[in-house]
Amino acid sequence: MPPPLLLIAAGGTGGHMFPAQALAEEMVARGWRVKLSTDARGARYAGGFPKAVTIEEVASATFARGGAPAKLAVPFRIAAGILGSVRALRRDRPAVVVGFGGYPSIPALAAAVLLRLPRMVHEQNGVLGRVNRIFAARRWVRTVACGTWPTDVPEGVEAVHTGNPVRAAVLERAGAPYIPPGDYPMSLLVIGGSQGARILSDIVPAALAVLPEGLRAHLRVAHQARPEDVERVETAYAGAGIGAEVAPFFADVPRRLSEAQLVISRSGASSVADIAVIGRPAILVPFAAAAGDHQTANAHGMVEAEAAILIPESRLDAATLAGHVAAILENPDAARRMAHAALDYGIPDATGRLVEMVEALTAKETT
Repeated sequence: MPPPLLLIAAGGTGGHMFPAQALAEEMVARGWRVKLSTDARGARYAGGFPKAVTIEEVASATFARGGAPAKLAVPFRIAAGILGSVRALRRDRPAVVVGFGGYPSIPALAAAVLLRLPRMVHEQNGVLGRVNRIFAARRWVRTVACGTWPTDVPEGVEAVHTGNPVRAAVLERAGAPYIPPGDYPMSLLVIGGSQGARILSDIVPAALAVLPEGLRAHLRVAHQARPEDVERVETAYAGAGIGAEVAPFFADVPRRLSEAQLVISRSGASSVADIAVIGRPAILVPFAAAAGDHQTANAHGMVEAEAAILIPESRLDAATLAGHVAAILENPDAARRMAHAALDYGIPDATGRLVEMVEALTAKETT
C-alpha cells in the first residue's frame, strides 16, 4: 500500500509558500507523499521544497492584476483549474488537502470540497486572507490553523493556534545566542518581503546617516531593496560612510538574522515568525496597503511581548527611525531583553502542531 498523500495548495508569494514548504519538509520526513498545487508564479517560489515533492501547476488568476479583459477571464481560468484539479485528485486521491491561501489555492481546495476530501486551511496573518475567508465563511472548511493569534474567523469555524511554520534553515538557527550591541562591528538587517520595500530604501539609509558617528562607524548593513533601488541605496550608504551590502534578494536570510544585532523589517507573517524563532530585536514597519491592515495585526504580538517596536508608515521618517535604532543599539541590556522576549514569543514547534492537525484530520470522516 503506497504511503498517504498530502496535497498542499498555496499561492505565489513567500508569505504563503514558506510555511507550506515547512509542512512539506516535515511530512516528507515522516514518509508521506507530498504534492504542491500552485500556478506558474507560485512554482517560481518552490525551489526550496524537498525534491521528493511533486509540483503541479494549475490554472488560476486573481482580480487584483490586469485590465478589464484579464479580470473578465478570471472566473473561466479558475473554473478550468478546478476541473483540472478534480481530474488529478480522482487519479491520485489525497488523504488530506491543506490550503495556505492565495488565488492559486482555489482549484485544489474547491476540488477537495467537490470530492468530499478532508481539508483545512492555514492562515498566516492576523486577518484572514480573501481566499481563506471565502472557504471558511461558506463552511467549506471547518478548521483554520492560525499562525497569528488571535485571528478573527467566522462563527462555527474551529480556530487553532499553531503559529507559523518556519523553514528548516530557520529552525537550524532557532534560539541562536544573541550578541548584544557594543563597541565592535554590529550587523543590521533590513528586509522588506519578497520584493523589498521602497519606503525602507528611502528612509533607512537617511536614518542611519544621522546616527552618532561612533555608532555609525560600527554598523554593517545588509539591505534588501528592489532592483531599481539598489544603486541609489548603495550610494546613500557609501555617502554616509556605512558599510552595506544591498541586493534584491538574500538567499541566506536565516544566517543573517542569527548574526544581526537588530532587524528592520516589514511585518509579513513569515518574517515575524522567522525573527521570533531565531530571537532578535526588531523594528517593524507594517505595509500600509496590506489587505485588512493584516501586517499591523501581525506585529501586535511582538510589540506586546516587548520584543519589537512598531512604526506605522504614516509616522516613519529618518529622525523617528534613527531615534529608535540608537535607543536599541546604545542600550545592550535593553537589546538583550528584546531578543529574549522575541524568543519567548516564537513558536518553533509550529510545524509539529500543524502536522498533528493534518494527521488527526485523516482519521475524521470526510464531509
